[in-house]
Amino acid sequence: MQGRSFIVASVLAIAAGPAPADNGPPKGDPQAARSKISMCIGCHGIPGYRTTFPDVYPVPKLGGQHPEYIVRALQSYKSGERSHPTMRGIAESLSEQDMADLAAYYGTAR
Repeated sequence: MQGRSFIVASVLAIAAGPAPADNGPPKGDPQAARSKISMCIGCHGIPGYRTTFPDVYPVPKLGGQHPEYIVRALQSYKSGERSHPTMRGIAESLSEQDMADLAAYYGTAR
């Protein structure tokens, strides 16, 4: 009887198919980001720009940053781990794919 149970379990496992592969984070597409950067260039596209809400913050240059850093920063703004209100509002509207695309774009830009 144990042999029959093993066979039935094996058949069910095979019928269910392979478990979906975890491909990790989405791969960024710098070309796709071209339609998404408008929300970034208003501040990050101005050399030496500083925001004044709610405090004065120097705005970093994004071109040439490591893509992994950009994704992590955006995730931190989205989760509230980082507290800049404007960045949080923007990050909350981004999908993981959007973040990867923006990171790929700015990672190759200078």
